[in-house]
Amino acid sequence: MNRDSTENSLLEKFLIVALLALLFWAPLPLGSNRDWSAALLIASISFLALLWSLSFFKGRSIQVKSIRPGLLLFGLLIFTQLWVAIQWLFGLTANPGTTFQYLMLGLSYALFFIMIVSLFNTRKYLTWLISVLLISGAFQAFWGATMVLTGIEWLFGVPKEYYYGTATGTFVNRNHLAGYLEMTIALSIGLMMAFRDGKPFKWINIIELLLSNKLLIRLAIVIMVIGLVMTHSRMGNTAFVISLVIVGAIFVLSFKANRGRNIAVLISFVVIDVLVISHYFGLERLKDRLINTEVSVIEDNGQLVFEINDLRGIAFTNSIPLAQENNFIGHGAGSYETVFMSHAGPTFGGHFDHAHNDYIQFWVEFGLIGSLPLLIFTLIALFYAVKALRNSRSVYRSGVGIGASMAILAIMIHSFSDFNLQIPANAITFITVCAIAILANTHRVTKRKK
Repeated sequence: MNRDSTENSLLEKFLIVALLALLFWAPLPLGSNRDWSAALLIASISFLALLWSLSFFKGRSIQVKSIRPGLLLFGLLIFTQLWVAIQWLFGLTANPGTTFQYLMLGLSYALFFIMIVSLFNTRKYLTWLISVLLISGAFQAFWGATMVLTGIEWLFGVPKEYYYGTATGTFVNRNHLAGYLEMTIALSIGLMMAFRDGKPFKWINIIELLLSNKLLIRLAIVIMVIGLVMTHSRMGNTAFVISLVIVGAIFVLSFKANRGRNIAVLISFVVIDVLVISHYFGLERLKDRLINTEVSVIEDNGQLVFEINDLRGIAFTNSIPLAQENNFIGHGAGSYETVFMSHAGPTFGGHFDHAHNDYIQFWVEFGLIGSLPLLIFTLIALFYAVKALRNSRSVYRSGVGIGASMAILAIMIHSFSDFNLQIPANAITFITVCAIAILANTHRVTKRKK
């Protein structure tokens, strides 16, 4: 091995470790949803992207073929950022400052996506990637649950201001911890399914489970489920269960072999984790929140609108005509707070910096020109995840496909009532999940040297 190859290999390993560290770090400083932490995230990704480009263009360790599977999705992300740049440059935004910030964040997400696709293209590194997200999710859940049970109620170095008595991890909003855990639990379930042996069930399998790494994954899933329930997030818990049921059904129907065993494993996640363990950690309070959620249909100026018993329902109905004002070009990335509060007026009764619905917010801010590529990006990633799930030749690929499918579907459902994709930590984790969906199909299996 020559000197250039050695240096490139070391650089590649440094980049892999740095990206994993950044994934773990992103949720810690309040979901990176502060100006300083978002700026640090952007600067870190930009620096790593510069190093990656130096390694990439040398053409020795990282080849063009390594990024080819992700080029279409990368192109969709870049197209949206080009549109945001046009909004900012030509004054098509109500808030140029936040539009520029969103442009920098969007470019960072795109660069992070292509680096993940490029660098984690072996089974070893893909397993590392999912494992780090598992560890991060377990830490967030443990931290959030511990803060509630001890009554300390701190975030990342600062005391809580909101959501006392509910788990938030190091996020400010409990719904954002719920969104994060939806993805990490899903990937953890997928990793556990990826390590299944594919053989008929025998009682000795229970002993093997207790002595294997799968037990550690199972314990991490239990901790994360407890954390998810203790967020008392209605849509977060609902989205997780619905995604588990739908993806589980697709998986069971796709494979006839060991169908009974697969059904038993998937049911165990619902029955044992959600209904039994979580009963002691706030399931009753979550149930009360779900029951007390009232939805009514009222008539407003001849139109039927849905109203939920909080301001989010009203904000939703008021945001639709706001989006229709600039249907195609939008009001400018990051400008929702500016345009909505001026539209709602001083008598609205609350302050909204986000729409509590990612679909509506992207429509209002990016218009159809900028938001449709993001929707297509998500649907293509989901397609790749389901394709891997249905791979009958590789237990590992189908397992990772299960996790990616669940994670993407859960966030898509949750996005109808919250704004997880506006939080940098959750957005970058979601981008990583979509990259994992690609890698589940395209990663290489390296043979061990004797």
